[in-house]
Amino acid sequence: MQRLPISSPKSSVVEFQFFSRGDRLTKRRSIEIEGLHHTHPIPNASQIGPFVMTGSITGKDPDNGQIPPGIEQQCANMFANIGRVIRAASGTPEDILKLTVWLKNLEDRKHVNPEWVRMFPDAGSRPARHTFHQPDLAGGVLVQCEFFAVVVGVTEP
Repeated sequence: MQRLPISSPKSSVVEFQFFSRGDRLTKRRSIEIEGLHHTHPIPNASQIGPFVMTGSITGKDPDNGQIPPGIEQQCANMFANIGRVIRAASGTPEDILKLTVWLKNLEDRKHVNPEWVRMFPDAGSRPARHTFHQPDLAGGVLVQCEFFAVVVGVTEP
């Protein structure tokens, strides 16, 4: 086990524990969410030790596998799907460090923000976010995202 002390702005020390095998962190594990499978052989997310990185997360409804037609429902579903993925990695939204969002129409950002505030209500503890315009989103997708998280307290499998 390797320990990495990190000082925070409030002078406390946070200690991350990394479980290693030789010079490598623990083996990567794929995270799959029922109803959110990709059409290609790609997991919803991948995790090595405390680090979690997703592929694209859309507003797909996991109950029927469909993308709803409206941006409001796609945004609500996308944030619900973020919750599903981070919980499958044994984390919570508090573990998300960075969220990247792509919108077919950048003016639809106004529909992302209410869901963002609902998931991350504490303005003093929100992840970083970058929103991009991506007019080439396919298959009726109007919004998609990916996130990077650090799930503290992960134990070796």
